[in-house]
Amino acid sequence: MKLETIKEFLVTQYKIISSHWFGIFGAVIILFFCLVGLLAPLMAPHQPWDTLRDANNKLAIMRPPSLEFPMGTTAMGRDIFSQMVFATRTTVLIGLVSGLISILIGANIGLLSGYYGGKLDEILMRFTDIIYGMPFLPFLIVLIALFGRSLWFVIIAICCIVWRTSARVIRAQTLAIKQRQFILAARARGCNNLRIIYGHIMPNILRLLLLYTAFNIAWSVLAEAGASFLGFGDPNNLSWGGMLYNLWISGKIRTAWWWFAPPAICIVLLVSALVFISRAYEEVANPRLKQR
Repeated sequence: MKLETIKEFLVTQYKIISSHWFGIFGAVIILFFCLVGLLAPLMAPHQPWDTLRDANNKLAIMRPPSLEFPMGTTAMGRDIFSQMVFATRTTVLIGLVSGLISILIGANIGLLSGYYGGKLDEILMRFTDIIYGMPFLPFLIVLIALFGRSLWFVIIAICCIVWRTSARVIRAQTLAIKQRQFILAARARGCNNLRIIYGHIMPNILRLLLLYTAFNIAWSVLAEAGASFLGFGDPNNLSWGGMLYNLWISGKIRTAWWWFAPPAICIVLLVSALVFISRAYEEVANPRLKQR
């Protein structure tokens, strides 16, 4: 891809997001969390698993927010602010990787199914129906039982489930676009099928792809938080859902509001930001929404 094309693409995305105040708010929140994740080792005053002592050399157990511990401490005397910073890196990583891989799977299945039709379409859509009937948590439990608790198995479980909706929507768009005159003209000029699919059809559904990328990332964040809260996350990589799980098993969920509030608020903020971004793309993909 040429540099000018990339620049034009980025400018177009900036205009789409900045045209809606929801989009601007969502982009700021997402950039903030990404920055926190990148700078986690520099921002965190302590290691997330260190048991701390206060200025009087006493164990800092269940301390509410103070100047010494801005977000308080856990039942094990660990700094919640440091845990939040490192958990942000894990949650954002899982969301981005799972969302991007799942949209890649869904986009290719939808494009190939819609363009070729026939038996390939039947096979791919029946496979999609099977995935629709596969619940996320039981599938994750099977993976954990077979291979153990791991960050990458959580990502694999999310990717295997979340692509299904985007595949169906992209297939429907492909069915409509492949009948247009410019596609027929490309076939008449001798363009091969792959060039038509990825060079002519995919650019026309790019905004739809970006819309469902935001949806997939949001769903991935929620899925990881739910899985970690139930104890199926990676114990060696702290996430926001993992912090809520540690709070639950400590038995302090009704009293330690300073432990519950930061990860819960951040999950809501990140998912809301992704929904706001998707709203900006939804208005471009469906201009009739602007008329309301």
